[in-house]
Amino acid sequence: MNMKRAPLILWILASCTVADTSSDLLDRMPPDVPESWLPIIGEYASGSDTVSVLEEDESLVLLFWGGARFPLSASSDGDFETDSNAVVEMVADASGRAEILLVDGQAFSRLSLGAEDGGTFRITPIRAPEELLIEALAASPPEEEGDFRPADLAELVALDSTILLDIRYATRNNFMGEIFYSEPRAFLQRPAAEALVRAHHWLGERGYGLLIHDGYRPWYVTKMFWDATPEELRVFVANPANGSRHNRGCAVDLTLYDLETGTPVTMTGGYDEMSPRSYPDYAGGTARQRWHRELLREAMEAQSFTVYEAEWWHFDYNDWPSYRIGNERFEELGMG
Repeated sequence: MNMKRAPLILWILASCTVADTSSDLLDRMPPDVPESWLPIIGEYASGSDTVSVLEEDESLVLLFWGGARFPLSASSDGDFETDSNAVVEMVADASGRAEILLVDGQAFSRLSLGAEDGGTFRITPIRAPEELLIEALAASPPEEEGDFRPADLAELVALDSTILLDIRYATRNNFMGEIFYSEPRAFLQRPAAEALVRAHHWLGERGYGLLIHDGYRPWYVTKMFWDATPEELRVFVANPANGSRHNRGCAVDLTLYDLETGTPVTMTGGYDEMSPRSYPDYAGGTARQRWHRELLREAMEAQSFTVYEAEWWHFDYNDWPSYRIGNERFEELGMG
């Protein structure tokens, strides 16, 4: 993917026009969309023009990035019309999924933003991971001055065994397709870990639980991520010169799972997807997907976490400046 910063900025402007995320609305989960709408929902581009088809208030909407929005209604011949009488036609592939959107004859091709249909977003590393690992292990985190609390990393599942784990960096199912952790475990500094457990319990009263993708991350892994990622996508990775809040044990990557089924919920975009769909205020997708995203955000913000501006799944604990950057591997933490 080669997404430029200008469209990202336009998307932020467009996304600010959409959802009311007040607590009273979060008490009412929106209905799921009709199956017949799913093939057309997505993002499309024609030259410098980009549009999205999204679902809002049980209706389809055509949104021009950074500009106008039009409700869509189905016409008798199976196409769609806007309230300005523009005709929107769908050209589908063999599976029935829209690949081209014709808006009054102008062809918009579907954008492949990564993690389509539940897959995993991948980049092509700009340097070989084996080479980056040697360099990262030989390097040292930036020196820091000040009074810091001693590290007190707590293992999340030891505090509550109903918290689920899907530690992608202990597998090849991640954006680089490499194994970074020797063990599928998740740690946070104890105050952050205890706050996360409280959020998990609050969600449990509403039928959901937390599924963790990552917590404490050794600094050398952050350096590998940065050195492997193309420059235009580095808004999604931390600069090792400053260290990451993951390195301090005060950041967590997570999503929701349904307590009844045990399966992760579908969000507006995939974990570690480097696209506009990762922004917390992304306007596209369906109302239910955005509702789940906001429910997660409410649960975490009530416990002193703040969502990262470019990733709906990443939350920082407010006390992160109190801890030093860490670089210990999981096997060096001395925890069973």
